[in-house]
Amino acid sequence: MRVVRHLNAGERPFRNPVVALGNFDGVHLGHRAIVRRTLDRAAALDADPIVFTFRPHPVAVLAPDRAPVMITSLAERLRRLREAGVAGVVVQRFTRSFSALEPREFVESILVDRLGAKAVVVGYNVTFGKNRAGTPAVLRALGAELGLGVDVVEPFELGERKVSSSQVRKAIAAGEVEVAGELLGRPHEVCGRVREGDRRGATIGFPTANVLPRGGMLPPDGVYAVRVVLDDDSVHGGVANLGTNPTFGGVGRRLEAHLFDFDDDLYDRVIRIRFVRRLRGEVKFDSVDSLVAQIDADAQLARAILASS
Repeated sequence: MRVVRHLNAGERPFRNPVVALGNFDGVHLGHRAIVRRTLDRAAALDADPIVFTFRPHPVAVLAPDRAPVMITSLAERLRRLREAGVAGVVVQRFTRSFSALEPREFVESILVDRLGAKAVVVGYNVTFGKNRAGTPAVLRALGAELGLGVDVVEPFELGERKVSSSQVRKAIAAGEVEVAGELLGRPHEVCGRVREGDRRGATIGFPTANVLPRGGMLPPDGVYAVRVVLDDDSVHGGVANLGTNPTFGGVGRRLEAHLFDFDDDLYDRVIRIRFVRRLRGEVKFDSVDSLVAQIDADAQLARAILASS
């Protein structure tokens, strides 16, 4: 998959592309429906299926105080889009000057002239251009005038719930990682490098990997049943604690994972933690013995959850 960080005038990096336009934060089930439509259209037109996305999120530029926490890092977004089968991604640097483009100018100068797009695929609620004046209806009208095919994908519904990035964020923020996983079509995960911690877990029989997250949205403090994917793609069940370790006087917020039946050194390795279910909130215990007993109970519950999921 080719990633283009900046479109130069006169350069056409893709072959008559069909372009999926949007933020694609999380690459959830609704996004994947848009990508599937893009792949189908591209196959019919013998064209490259690509995604045109933005960094940072437009709201972070136009209204920073209302900027959403990103569900995934850019690296994770690109990885998920590659797995979905797209040939390339344009990561457009979103600036105030870019936001000032009128819808017509964006479609004509960027999509048609610079990319040479044959068709564009969008979600039902997409907006683009100055003052978010570009809508699916505007896009259809411009497409008819400029010879650009336009497909609008209807909302993807899971039960009675419309799948959206805002719904995924809401679920993660509430600690409802199971719901987030349903909307994403996979468990929500956070990637990070293992750094040296206090090594306190090993002294009480539960060694942990102290993970420094690389962007992405963290759920609330608490204890979670997790699956941990190592850099060799092996997957291990475990239990993770997110919080400040109040029993030991408190520290900066940390993400620590204990892997079941695993005793290799993970220091400095990059791992991915998939959140399966929240077990409880973070608690300050009166004694180390009480903490150890609770960790043991958490581990047994996590094992049972992972075995049945």
